[in-house]
Amino acid sequence: MDIKDRISLPFYQVDAFTNEVFSGNPAGVCLLEAPLEDQVMQQIAAENNLAETAFIRTDLSPYQIRWFTPTVEVDLCGHATLASAYILFNEKNFKDVIRFQSLRSGELMVTNNEDLLTLDFPIDKIIPISIKNEWIEAIGSPILEAYTGRTDLILRVENETIVKQIQPDFASIKRWPYVGVIVTAKGTDVDFVSRFFGPAVGVDEDPVTGSAHTSLVVFWSKKLKKTKFSARQESKRQGNLLCEINGERALITGNAQLYLKGEIYVPNH
Repeated sequence: MDIKDRISLPFYQVDAFTNEVFSGNPAGVCLLEAPLEDQVMQQIAAENNLAETAFIRTDLSPYQIRWFTPTVEVDLCGHATLASAYILFNEKNFKDVIRFQSLRSGELMVTNNEDLLTLDFPIDKIIPISIKNEWIEAIGSPILEAYTGRTDLILRVENETIVKQIQPDFASIKRWPYVGVIVTAKGTDVDFVSRFFGPAVGVDEDPVTGSAHTSLVVFWSKKLKKTKFSARQESKRQGNLLCEINGERALITGNAQLYLKGEIYVPNH
């Protein structure tokens, strides 16, 4: 198909939850002025091969947002929402507050305070569950506590060093009935650290996972008896977050950096 027979779409790649490129979590952001077939959005996400690509319908009010991994659409993605807001604030001259509407997660708000962006997401509901031997075997470490949220499994281990050194059995984790597995521990220079594994949705390890912190703030608020936290996700790229519980909402704050902007060309169905 000749390029003149395809449509062009504005596309950006942003490193989220970092103040420098080549760290944090990269996300694709695609701006749409009209509907695009689900299959094409999934193909774009697979072609990008990033943990998530966000698609923003700018012809709707509030803007509609959807998120795709290389293999599936997901209910919520924090870092790609942060990346999308960064583009609207910095490339499209939005001011102060952006409201997104998600068909799966409801209204999501992002506020701009100089270089910091704050996600306003619903908190997760988590419940304790019994620890299974297969979980211990898969992460290669004793587990002190286990909880489930709406989509993820949360496992607390003894310390930050264990979180950093885990080499999980992704094939085993992929068979579990969870979107993702969060491994967490109390931090040494931050309140808590974590890593996020999501082989079931095509992402073995997500570098920095905003949505996971809607569960983690609930868990750690009970452990630490506080509502404001500093957090770090201990992937190779690392990412830093400031988190707060405000009633039934989780406020998750971080930086973002533009890495790439241009156009993509897709079939005009």
